[in-house]
Amino acid sequence: MPTYEYKCQNCNDKIEILQKITDEPLKDCPSCLQSTLVRGVGGGIGLNFTGNGYYITDYVKGAKGCCPCGESESSCSKGKS
Repeated sequence: MPTYEYKCQNCNDKIEILQKITDEPLKDCPSCLQSTLVRGVGGGIGLNFTGNGYYITDYVKGAKGCCPCGESESSCSKGKS
């Protein structure tokens, strides 16, 4: 269920309500008890993952025996003492 933000046109109070998409928008403000609530434009998005690390292609397995620097252990000078 999405979370909707409502703002009261009378007292400017803001509230967030978890509702079904099919539910009627709320009208009565719990703070001033007036029928002046307006639902915001947003809502409908539960989570929005952006950036790296959220997709299966971001976790491609490397070859065995690879050094963290990206080179093979035999050719890496950082891993040798």
